[in-house]
Amino acid sequence: MVEIGTGTGVSGLWLLRGMQPDGVLTSVDLEAEHQRLAKETFSDAGIAPQRYRLITGPALEVLPRLTDGHYDLVLCDAAKGEYGEYLREAMRLLRPGGVVAMDNALWHGAVADASQRDEETVSLRELGQQVREDESLLPVLLPVGDGLLVARKLP
Repeated sequence: MVEIGTGTGVSGLWLLRGMQPDGVLTSVDLEAEHQRLAKETFSDAGIAPQRYRLITGPALEVLPRLTDGHYDLVLCDAAKGEYGEYLREAMRLLRPGGVVAMDNALWHGAVADASQRDEETVSLRELGQQVREDESLLPVLLPVGDGLLVARKLP
């Protein structure tokens, strides 16, 4: 499993708890402090260090170094303006049947408002179109929280 945007480790903790006991989470974040907090969160929850790999650096520099077709899930919760590129990397990283999930897909309702033209909104709007038009993906947009765009990579 790959997580783009470690934060304080809360989402990573939920992912780890839902994985098989031998599953490993690879979490990428630009901020070393986020990685430190996540490590503390995992340790406090009793998660063994061999169950996670924390990589500090820009996601678009780290992701190309990960193994093609090796992952079941890629969760994106980082720079919204890079989501299109994260999707491209996720397609390479995922096994057939794997899932890519992207948070903030509704972006406070702005994505549906054509008058909203800020970089993040435009990027998320384009991402939705890109996922919808990709015949190798089976997408669903969940209207929970600020929107979760989930797509299964078809075999």
